[in-house]
Amino acid sequence: MPRDYYEVLGVQRNANKDDIKKAFRKLAREYHPDVSQHGDAEAKFKEINEAYEVLSDDDKRARYDRFGAAGVNQGAGGFSGAGVSGFEEIFEEFFNMASGGRGGARRRGPRPGDDRRADVTVSFEESIFGIEKPVEFERLANCETCTGTGAEPGTTPTRCPECKGTGEIRRVDQTFLGAMVRTSTCPRCQGRGEINPSPCHTCSGVGRVRQKANLKVQIPPGVREGLQIQIRGEGDAGERGAPSGNLYVVIDVKAHEFFKRKDNDIILDITLNVAQAALGDKINVPTVDGDVELVIPAGTQTGKVFRLRGKGIPRLRSDGSNSGRGDELVYVQVAVPTNLTGEQRALFEQLAATFGKTPVAQSGHGRGFFDRVMDFFGGEQQQ
Repeated sequence: MPRDYYEVLGVQRNANKDDIKKAFRKLAREYHPDVSQHGDAEAKFKEINEAYEVLSDDDKRARYDRFGAAGVNQGAGGFSGAGVSGFEEIFEEFFNMASGGRGGARRRGPRPGDDRRADVTVSFEESIFGIEKPVEFERLANCETCTGTGAEPGTTPTRCPECKGTGEIRRVDQTFLGAMVRTSTCPRCQGRGEINPSPCHTCSGVGRVRQKANLKVQIPPGVREGLQIQIRGEGDAGERGAPSGNLYVVIDVKAHEFFKRKDNDIILDITLNVAQAALGDKINVPTVDGDVELVIPAGTQTGKVFRLRGKGIPRLRSDGSNSGRGDELVYVQVAVPTNLTGEQRALFEQLAATFGKTPVAQSGHGRGFFDRVMDFFGGEQQQ
């Protein structure tokens, strides 16, 4: 049997065409018989070409992924699979055989229940501190009348007469390879091997009914938009006692009027007037824990960032616990007034007179704009 073609080229099974071509060119240069010093270069080069011929062709690659090398190699006499019953079908029949002439389909046991999804919306503050929220969704639950068996109370399932309880139907076909056994799931019992002669009148023999469910879900502190919380066993009920599926609660966080989130930090933009920025001030800024006092140093510029430690978002671990909180970052924007009163304009004109009109390049050690503003409003005007 030839080596696995993906292994020959050294690529993953999900590799795209460019990756396959790149791997082939690299190996072809290394093992070309005219230039390679490897003793087995000719055999290796042939193997590389064979692998590339299959994996670079979408149709051949699909057959190879499904049937292996047998799905792409030609049979005796140049057989190409055309005109018989379809190349893929013949090999599907061939590989459906098992020892004793049985294989393919198997009696299907009770299927586990499917997973369900529910969406819940929380406020920005609730996403930070956590909250218990009611969640309503629909799921398949065991029928209360038949307790999930699908049979009318007082009756029991019987062996399926179509498949004789095996859950599968066998058919022998004659192919160029000889007699082949094809097996398929029994259409009458759906692979269960038994039927309900008296189906439950409530669920029509299905064993499950659709119903609304209401749960209270604990939303942990620090959740973010799109986070999924898994609640085991709260999805669809399984067939006839099989395990239930899970419920996945998907979090939607409402946008806040002032706050934004960045990782585990909270971002807040504030605007200061020129007097506050120049002279400094003490202001109250909002946090999710309530207002806190923030000292604005004299000479604060636009773009200044103040960090309020521990006022951010809890760091949520994968196990649902927390490891401390992030910070709140306060970004400053200094607002230049656009509508001045007469008194304000007169004051600014007095201040402007102390600055002069000719821009002067400074070394960086001289007195700057905000130094002069502080001098003016502090009574230390310079002529």
